[in-house]
Amino acid sequence: MPSLQGEVVFEHVSFGYTPEKIILQDINLRAKPGQMIALVGPTGAGKSTIINLILRFYDVSAGAVKIDGRDVRSVTQASLRRQIGIVLQDNLLFGGTVAENIAFGAPQASHAQIEAAAQAANMHEFITSLPQGYSTQLGERGAPLSQGQRQLISIARALLINPKILILDEATSNIDTRTEALVQDAIAGLLQRRTSFVIAHRLSTVTTADQVLVIQEGKIAEAGTHSSLIEQGGIYANLYALQLATSQNSKEQ
Repeated sequence: MPSLQGEVVFEHVSFGYTPEKIILQDINLRAKPGQMIALVGPTGAGKSTIINLILRFYDVSAGAVKIDGRDVRSVTQASLRRQIGIVLQDNLLFGGTVAENIAFGAPQASHAQIEAAAQAANMHEFITSLPQGYSTQLGERGAPLSQGQRQLISIARALLINPKILILDEATSNIDTRTEALVQDAIAGLLQRRTSFVIAHRLSTVTTADQVLVIQEGKIAEAGTHSSLIEQGGIYANLYALQLATSQNSKEQ
């Protein structure tokens, strides 16, 4: 895969893990370079499957996924994936130094580059407070870092490879309140000038998306901006109103 510009197109995409069980049906979407696409909907609707097809963890059963006009099946998985950044709900950190964990996707990176990525991810100040700084050894799964701190390491990883396409899968879930503001700020910086696909449970985090796609039972049930979907008064509007009411009740209690 040549250097990406960041256009992603799904053309009549259907997919099933087996021929008898179709997960996605006739998905059509276009993400222009630099746009943010939000995928919302119930668990099991097919949101993560859409992401998996972009990364070629699976290939489509029908139709095509194209990046910059190229069918992703025509390029090697390695050349595709090295240009896509991923931040998941629960990212894998390993036993090694903080610097090695940040440079996981770019092992040739210099210390200055690693440090710059950590600064952009709001993690530099914390790292330098550790006993050995960037040379501090982490335990299995990143112990003793908190969930929020592990997310910031993952964001620094993504920033270091400087991807044109970014995938965030529930990246703001299960974060301790102590680091939530830092994570939100780091993600805002990470999204700039990149095509991004964001799977989100909290709809308040995707109100600025260029497109919001409501996925239900493997189909795009609604599509539009946050404001246009609110005006429609359909699935998205009802779900947003429900979350807003729940949030207000929690604050009052």
